[in-house]
Amino acid sequence: MKVERTEMADERIDLINPIVRRHLVAAASDPERFWASAADELPWFRRWDRVFEAEPPTFRWFPGGETNLAHNAVDRHVAAGRAGQTALISLNERGDKRLLTYAQLRREVERTAASLHGLGIGKGDRVTIYMPTCPEAVVAMLATVRIGAIHSVVFAGFGAGALGDRIEASQSRLVLTADVTYRKGKEVPLKGIVDQAVDGAGSSVQHVVVLRRSTSEIAWSHGRDLAWDEFLAGGEGQDGSVTPMEANEPAFILATSGTTAKPKLAVHTHGGYQVWVHSQGRWCFGLRPTDVWWSTSDIGWIVGHSYIVYAPLIAGCTTIAYEGALDQPDAETPWRIVEEFGVTGLFTSPTAVRLLMRYGTQPARAHDLTSLERVLCAGEVLNAPAWAWLQRSVLEDRIPVIDHMWQTETGGPVFGNPYGLAMLPIKPGSAAIPLPGVECEVVTPDGEPCGPGEKGIMVIKKPFPGLIASLWGEPERYGRDYWGRLEGRYWTGDSAHIDEDGYVWFAGRADEIIKIAGHRLGTIEVETALLKHPVVAEAGVTGRPDELRGEAISAFVVLKQGYSASDELRQELVATARRELGPVSVISDVNFVDMLPKTRSGKIMRRVLKAVVLDQDPGDVTTIEDEGSVEEAREAWSQIRGSLRSPVAAVPPR
Repeated sequence: MKVERTEMADERIDLINPIVRRHLVAAASDPERFWASAADELPWFRRWDRVFEAEPPTFRWFPGGETNLAHNAVDRHVAAGRAGQTALISLNERGDKRLLTYAQLRREVERTAASLHGLGIGKGDRVTIYMPTCPEAVVAMLATVRIGAIHSVVFAGFGAGALGDRIEASQSRLVLTADVTYRKGKEVPLKGIVDQAVDGAGSSVQHVVVLRRSTSEIAWSHGRDLAWDEFLAGGEGQDGSVTPMEANEPAFILATSGTTAKPKLAVHTHGGYQVWVHSQGRWCFGLRPTDVWWSTSDIGWIVGHSYIVYAPLIAGCTTIAYEGALDQPDAETPWRIVEEFGVTGLFTSPTAVRLLMRYGTQPARAHDLTSLERVLCAGEVLNAPAWAWLQRSVLEDRIPVIDHMWQTETGGPVFGNPYGLAMLPIKPGSAAIPLPGVECEVVTPDGEPCGPGEKGIMVIKKPFPGLIASLWGEPERYGRDYWGRLEGRYWTGDSAHIDEDGYVWFAGRADEIIKIAGHRLGTIEVETALLKHPVVAEAGVTGRPDELRGEAISAFVVLKQGYSASDELRQELVATARRELGPVSVISDVNFVDMLPKTRSGKIMRRVLKAVVLDQDPGDVTTIEDEGSVEEAREAWSQIRGSLRSPVAAVPPR
């Protein structure tokens, strides 16, 4: 298909396709009828009494309705005669493969559900899953919600402190783990981390179940620890059937990945959550039963929950779960997988796109990508240069590369291009429009509406089915943090503006806006400008105090392979930013690094960069991908700090 796009934010376009308009109008004019219709697309054990019930600051969707997230993801497809279709393809960077049909997946889920009952786990109990993205982990998630228990998945790579905090907060009685995970060609041990976390998390944990994947020796606590086979054997004779759940009962809790120091434990429910991820899977992603769908995320993040596990399986897709680094054993890995399995839909992150950019187009050229119909990106803004590389250089405009935006708290997409309804023109760098059912506005910090093109804070005016209605164990914090900043409006915490066509442009977190001589610049804007230079692979920026202007920009830059740092290159990068953004973009220093501090879900931790330039403690970095990136940033900053007044390191405005 030919990709229609417009490069200019202020170019007038007719974006309201009749199909899109019909959904937008229906959702706004009669939201209860609209969401009842969406919910009717899924089976229910008992229909709801009401569609929506407000209890400010919280609310309930489909109260009285009975359903089960796992049943609609697995059992209903077997009952519908699709038992032999491949449901799950599990891969890892070592080349291991395992395929499960819907019938096989149901058998494994039912068996594991019975085994949970065998350990005394039942409705309402919390289960911490600290595992790689492997078949057993996906099965464990489905088995937990099948019996009405609540899973808390923690990324298999967090340290003992972060894991312990989450175990203690959830008061989990059971931890499911593996002895190792595979990452960047190495076996990364997990069991020792679990032992430390459990020892420091109080006495709630009664059992630790361990999936053995390595021959290495591990510590063993007799009476507490169980091997996976022993765990499964304990389910013999136990009931593994589906437990009907009221729509507002919790299915899972998940800590926000975020860039802030203290995570929140978001609660997603059986009813509203599945209606939302299923609807947005169709409207935004175009999910359908014939898809071979690959989300390159990890199950430890909301993308992994919603679009590796639940939404693709509810839609009846074949979903791929991949463990490891995308460029292992080489940069051809993602393209090889697309070709081998005939992937039709790919969902990845801007971080992954920028990683693959460093290797150029040749790895993709070596493979047949004609099965691929669309690529979706989320996690951070897909900067226009990264979009152009994937859209044009790799995919040659044959299929669309679509950016969109959402949060752990929203469960699924909130802003995006409604590809599954009718694709709108693409504006590179924009998250497109608010999706059906999302009523939003951009406001000043005082809550006054902003005009077209005026930067402010994105808020959402009404709940929708995917939005969390609580934080685990912190009801006051939920009301205060989300609905209390501007009474009656949900505070996303993101800086944005809406152009005259209704397209949304995110500029970064609101607390990351840089104010230079009274002008407000988003971190995303500056990073996008730096990415316009042909040798830049990644960029992260933060503001630092400046006596004259209030703040100036401190930039941390990763170069593409084959290029080296130099004073001349610093000058070029400053000139590139000034050309793109104007003289207001005062860059005081450019620091060259090999990697940026990022969360394991791919978000640049700009608060860490801020701490580096202010010589402060970065605080909790347990969510960080590689702690060495912090020290590398510190070293780069210390080397340049002494020469900030020189005309090379600190380039004055012209």
